[in-house]
Amino acid sequence: MQANSGMLTKFESKSSRAKGIAFHPKRPWILVSLHSSTIQLWDYRMGTLIDRFEEHDGPVRGVDFHKTQPLFVSGGDDYKIKVWSYQTRRCLFTLNGHLDYIRTVFFHHELPWIVSASDDQTIRIWNWQNRSLICTMTGHNHYAMCAQFHPKEDLVVSASLDQSVRVWDISGLRKKHSAPTSMSFEDQVARSNANQADMFGNTDAVVKFVLEGHDRGVNWVAFHPTMPLIVSAGDDRLIKLWRMSETKAWEVDTCRGHFQNASGCLFHPHQDLILSAGEDKTIRVWDLNKRTAVNTFKRENDRFWVIAAHPEINLFAAGHDNGVMVFKLERERPASAVYQNTLFYITKEKHVKSYDFQKNAESPTLLSLKKLGSPWVPPRTLSYNPAERSVLVTSSADGGSYELINLPRDGSGAIEPTESKRGQGNSAVFVARNRFAVLNTERQTVDIKDLTNNTTRSFKPPAGTSDIVFGGTGNLLIITPTAVHLYDIQQKKSTAELAVNGVKYVVWSNDGLHAALLSKHNVTIVTKTLEQVSTLHETIRIKSATWDDAGVLLYSTLNHVKYTLLNGDNGIVRSLDQTTVYLVRVKGRNLYCLSAGKPKILHIDPTEYRFKLALVKRNYDEMLKIIQTSSLVGQSIISYLQKKGYPEIALQFVQDPTTRFELAIECGNLEVAVEMAKQLDRPKLWTRLSTEALAHGNHAVVEMCYQKLKSFDKLSFLYLATGDANKLARMGKIAEHRGDFTSRFQNAIYTGDVEDRIQMFKEIDLYPLAYMTAKSHGLEEEVQAILEATGLTEEQLTLPELGEPLTPPKPVVSTFQANWPTRATSTSFFEQVLKGEVEGLSLEDKPSADPFGLEDGPADETAKRSGGLADADEDEDAAGWDMGDDIVPEVEEGFVNVESAEAGGAGSSEADLWARNSPLAVDHVAGGSFETAMQLLNRQVGAVNFAPLKPRFLEVYQASKTYLPASTGLPPLVNYVRRNVEESDPRKVLPIIPRDLESLASNELQRGYECMKANRLEDGLAIFKGILHSVLINAVGSDSEVAEAKKLITSASEYAVAMAIELGRRQLGTQDVVTKNPQLLKRSLELSAYFTIPKIEVPHRQLALLSAMSQARAAKNYNLALSFANRMLANGGSPKILENARKVKAQCERNPHDAVEIEFDQFAEFDICAASHTPIYAGAKYEECAFDGSKYLPKYKGTVCAVCEVCEVGKHGSGLKLFA
Repeated sequence: MQANSGMLTKFESKSSRAKGIAFHPKRPWILVSLHSSTIQLWDYRMGTLIDRFEEHDGPVRGVDFHKTQPLFVSGGDDYKIKVWSYQTRRCLFTLNGHLDYIRTVFFHHELPWIVSASDDQTIRIWNWQNRSLICTMTGHNHYAMCAQFHPKEDLVVSASLDQSVRVWDISGLRKKHSAPTSMSFEDQVARSNANQADMFGNTDAVVKFVLEGHDRGVNWVAFHPTMPLIVSAGDDRLIKLWRMSETKAWEVDTCRGHFQNASGCLFHPHQDLILSAGEDKTIRVWDLNKRTAVNTFKRENDRFWVIAAHPEINLFAAGHDNGVMVFKLERERPASAVYQNTLFYITKEKHVKSYDFQKNAESPTLLSLKKLGSPWVPPRTLSYNPAERSVLVTSSADGGSYELINLPRDGSGAIEPTESKRGQGNSAVFVARNRFAVLNTERQTVDIKDLTNNTTRSFKPPAGTSDIVFGGTGNLLIITPTAVHLYDIQQKKSTAELAVNGVKYVVWSNDGLHAALLSKHNVTIVTKTLEQVSTLHETIRIKSATWDDAGVLLYSTLNHVKYTLLNGDNGIVRSLDQTTVYLVRVKGRNLYCLSAGKPKILHIDPTEYRFKLALVKRNYDEMLKIIQTSSLVGQSIISYLQKKGYPEIALQFVQDPTTRFELAIECGNLEVAVEMAKQLDRPKLWTRLSTEALAHGNHAVVEMCYQKLKSFDKLSFLYLATGDANKLARMGKIAEHRGDFTSRFQNAIYTGDVEDRIQMFKEIDLYPLAYMTAKSHGLEEEVQAILEATGLTEEQLTLPELGEPLTPPKPVVSTFQANWPTRATSTSFFEQVLKGEVEGLSLEDKPSADPFGLEDGPADETAKRSGGLADADEDEDAAGWDMGDDIVPEVEEGFVNVESAEAGGAGSSEADLWARNSPLAVDHVAGGSFETAMQLLNRQVGAVNFAPLKPRFLEVYQASKTYLPASTGLPPLVNYVRRNVEESDPRKVLPIIPRDLESLASNELQRGYECMKANRLEDGLAIFKGILHSVLINAVGSDSEVAEAKKLITSASEYAVAMAIELGRRQLGTQDVVTKNPQLLKRSLELSAYFTIPKIEVPHRQLALLSAMSQARAAKNYNLALSFANRMLANGGSPKILENARKVKAQCERNPHDAVEIEFDQFAEFDICAASHTPIYAGAKYEECAFDGSKYLPKYKGTVCAVCEVCEVGKHGSGLKLFA
């Protein structure tokens, strides 16, 4: 017998002695009745105590859940049976009648009955609906320890300390207590003539069988769920198996092994096993057919008192001296592997099968693994080798073993493997087409074996290694309790390490770039080189995970299927029922998983995580599609969008008016805010809207808000500020009508209406003020009228000195007719697309391989305009090329966005038109809309680093306007400079662009050439990068000019790469330092050779060749120097340089050998990686910059281009637009 302490414990509670336990049939709950009189309700998945019930007096020995109703029953040493509602959390009623301790209570599976067994030697059946005792079964002559209903038939089985097990027939009781209409005539006759009575005349329940065989009292008895079998456990330490027929019952066999009283037993609900628990602190598992011990689980200090099984799933619970434990007998995780569109898995019957994801079809059995390991221990892992169509299966039985088996091409039943290779090992996994690795945890070794099972190599893994997993071709992931190591099998060393605790499973993404490390409660996402990307924690156990094709990880807990993006954003996809699922693949809305050993399809809605992914990747096409086609609503997505800074997108989802108003205010969408405020019509909202509208300069909305709020003073001031005289006069009339003299006076001041002020003073008997007002304004008639009315003369009055009357200035222009925009509403790209404003940025843009949408021209053709190099002095020697030290130009850091409103003033309306009229980034820059310009460049050429473009942005922005000084104290008048001056349609006007293409080719390009000739490489590099930045933010007038622009970009890019290579060589050190260090010398020679590769103008290439030839000859690399000399002679050019080449050629031909081996093949075609300055040979994989075409090794994908310093390497956009 195998004693095993490594039990699959799922939950454990600490309490006083547990005497009764019951599983809820549907929810993850367990009832535990304690010796201390408390009944506990636990959630065993969460490990939390849900409730406590404490009305019993003394130990509670029996509990049971009702199958369908929210009820449970309990029986205790206080002789009471209590029925409880776990919804209302109280006892509904108590059943009294037993005269001694109650041992067990159970509900009937369909009738409203409860059966109870008691120390008063009776078994009683109660009707819990009418709360009455319906039957008392007597016959035992000692304590009745247990009584249970049969799961299907009208039988009860009971166990007693009188050493007997009794089976009772209760069919008469069913007939007696059934509805009369359901009885046939024959039943009624039989009932009236019933003569089958026991000695007390009871016909309801009669003894059918008495089973005797135990030598001591029997503690527990249970029916088999489907077969006519009974199992019993007694104080004689025996587990007895009984069989019954219609007429008799007999003992089948005895299971011996417990060495103390056996207190509980049961049949496994789904397998041919018996489980028993005893006071010897063990739980024992027996084979029902062979009656032999399969497994033993032992506790150190606690005696077991009761054992129970979950009716649906593979879960058991046992009560002991210090609480309860919930456990499984075996791992339910099926061994499986996914290859392309096929899942290979091992069923509970130990058959290897496959499942086709495309056809949703399961194959017949491919292979039978009945002989692998122990019959009761399922295989642990399966690794698939597609090249050989073989599987590697491991089992934890007998200390761990593996088996290598070839799969047949097609399944035709339970096929025994014809040939298999076996061995000892705890983990085994394929690492290459013809190699697999085996871990032996006891010896702490990893063996690399070939397909003949011979060891080719062994190594010692890090101490405490518990598992090995595939880590990419030729690599292993070695798992220890506290870390994961990436081991390179070829290099025989660990190449990376990540500290992460308790990793149990590893799931690789479909592209092999990321892996998810799953532990009990954590998911850690790493790259293929073990760099941590994100991590998350779950309170409930994580069971499995799989990757979506888009790079989203879906993982399952006991309760839910959830998702996480690479940045750590996560959420719930769907909830799960009680059955545990193991995810294997997700395709569209189908989530494929293994449940109970079989493939199962769960339907999911991936909209939420796809939307979040599109948001993170700024994939506006996808986001728009989701918004238009799905009903993605809910507070979580709205708060997510707000948190991420996208209130304008959240606005598209929300229907609730209050939330819509809040979002509209946050993103400055006044139209929606007005609409919602009208709908809700609350003063607080109108106040907020007026403040926001005022900040935007939208005085029409402000006016409406003030009107709604009846803020008359604010309205008057608004009309004064905007110059609306008519409405201001009307406000005066309204004030007069309202009898508000203060407001009327204020309005009269605003309008300059002196007569109205005098009239108002008269009405309120303020004649002194009326007199002074009339006097100061020279209204003599009014002065005399006031004197007459008061009966005074001028001589009687003493007046202060009166100054000149003030009149409010009149507006020169009717400014109230249009709004005064003071805050630029920086409309995001997304909002523009939703409004259909962006023509050049339509969702139909498809990324093209050619970023200019043109056919490729000759690759080495460069711009030769305005004289170019044709005028270069061919006799000029390379005197400037003294190979001196260089200074790397510093890149200006920090990029400040210039808000269009701040720079262009409040009314820059034509600048707004430029951005609206054109799909070109340069026109958006000129209009001050830097944000949309950057979004355009990102879409077109993958631009991500905009700091180097700051000077060009400011240059374009400033050049498109002129400023005319106005009156003192007023801002200057802005004049917008157009490039299409003859255009009158405001929808087609476009700004002037400084330093256009012709200017760049005529001036900057020539200056760059001069720097190359004069050996001023730092200056030249800065000039050529400046050309690239200027072309990126530019516009042309025709398709032919687009072609010219492409040539200019190619030329600038080639020169930038060439100069960067030579500057990199010079940074290695002085000639003396380089000569003394073999590594530096080798690198110096390589870089001088690579300097000759970029496609620059011939005279400049000659300079590069001359430099490389000199370097090679000095290092005694005569063969290399000879190749450079030959290339120089083939190119022609300056006689001085050619003469030098001939001399070197003659010298090198005498001894054409190289002293220093370098990585430079003069006969191979290759490009130079612009980042590492190493070769990229023809046919090798590479990435490139979508703007300047510079090439990079694949590892530089995602970095910023070293040439233009703006675009992301490997990111392809829709193509740069220079002409619309």
